Amino acid sequence: MANCLRVPMASSLPCSSSSSPSLKRRSMRTLCSMNSTKIPMPPVNPKDPFLSKLASVAATSPEVLLNSQKNSDTPPYLDIFDSPQLMATPAQVERSVSYNEHRPRRPPPDLPSLLLHGRIVYIGMPLVPAVTELVVAELMYLQWMDPKDPIYIYINSTGTTRDDGETVGMETEGFAIYDAMMQLKNEIHTVAVGAAIGQACLLLAAGTKGKRFMMPHAKAMIQQPRVPSSGLMPASDVLIRAKEVIINRDILVELLSKHTGNSLETVADVMRRPFYMDSTRAKDFGVIDKILWRGQEKIMADAAPPEEWDKNAGIKVLDAI
Repeated sequence: MANCLRVPMASSLPCSSSSSPSLKRRSMRTLCSMNSTKIPMPPVNPKDPFLSKLASVAATSPEVLLNSQKNSDTPPYLDIFDSPQLMATPAQVERSVSYNEHRPRRPPPDLPSLLLHGRIVYIGMPLVPAVTELVVAELMYLQWMDPKDPIYIYINSTGTTRDDGETVGMETEGFAIYDAMMQLKNEIHTVAVGAAIGQACLLLAAGTKGKRFMMPHAKAMIQQPRVPSSGLMPASDVLIRAKEVIINRDILVELLSKHTGNSLETVADVMRRPFYMDSTRAKDFGVIDKILWRGQEKIMADAAPPEEWDKNAGIKVLDAI
């Protein structure tokens, strides 16, 4: 490439008709000696596709670079590629040694993908159709990946209502996730990390027996389904909706009774009004099996059994009573 660049420079020297043959011979000898000299080229990063291609063209066909047309709309030398492509994303950029070789070459994945890689499904919004679609798809994907490893569902949701009680989704959204959980072969570990209200409380209780957990300051609440806004609907349509809500309420009572171990009458009675439960009350009611907090295992291991407490307190237990 450097030798070819000297040809135009030599040819551009002014030539007069009065120049002697000896001067011409001397100029030719100088030109040949310059062409035989090889100027050292700077090192090229082999990982850089653009520079590698440019060096290859300069070694094989230098006239392509010398005769390239200048176009202000296109960066120089891009026309030597058959189909020039610029880097579209930072993930495709190959950095040289001089530009922090140890930096990650790909951008980090989004947070839901990281959680999914750890077999964690996070429900952190009310159960609207978009949330239901994503959760069901993640559950099906995790079972397809491994039908034996457990799946962890972290719940912080107000169910099909907002925190102010306004309905934002149909009760079937919660039932869809529940049915998907029941169809899985994997163990389902459910963890309440904030609030589990309404249908979200059903999902919390629907985990595998013995694998239902709750954070110390999380809240659970069960309530009756609410009638969606009727708007300008006729009275007959409002009645139809009211009947559907009653059917959904009975299904919810039946499912909660099944997973908590309480009778239908007990669940229906506490659902007459919003029934709030802290972690301890939720454990007593049968919604969860264990409260998660650091140091619990050691404290429970050091605690004396009830019989020893009674013995130390001087209380005698009579079998006849």
